[in-house]
Amino acid sequence: MTIIKINKTQGELVYRLFDKYRIFYKQASDMDIARKFIQERLDNNESVIFVALENGTDQAVGFTQLYPKYSSMRVVKNWILNDLFVEETQRKKGIGESLIKTAMDFARENGAKFVELSTAIDNHTAQSLYEQIGFRKLDPETDFFTYRMDVTK
Repeated sequence: MTIIKINKTQGELVYRLFDKYRIFYKQASDMDIARKFIQERLDNNESVIFVALENGTDQAVGFTQLYPKYSSMRVVKNWILNDLFVEETQRKKGIGESLIKTAMDFARENGAKFVELSTAIDNHTAQSLYEQIGFRKLDPETDFFTYRMDVTK
């Protein structure tokens, strides 16, 4: 397996995987939306995407997408590991772990203080992997609370 950071011209490597990622999270399959969303992120330099390729091929079997998270207090750009997906037939081969470690190295090399991620509360496989790698759950008693408000109304 080879992991690459894709550029604006390589979005086609991840469109299909991104669509499958969305399906995993109970969204309807829509390749047009997947293509448009990923390409906009790449064109506008709004995210960093790493893709795992099968050895000796350009067949993508997994990806992770990071978004910047700026901290005024720390005056640093940190990263949110927002998306992680590995083809179902390729799981349990260390691909997800390798993608995460590549993302962590990238963040470290670019001066970040942390990488943050979230996952569904019933995604126990992902939680186990994240904790094995060294991520820790934030303690709501000692860290900031997160609030959200719908602005679509």
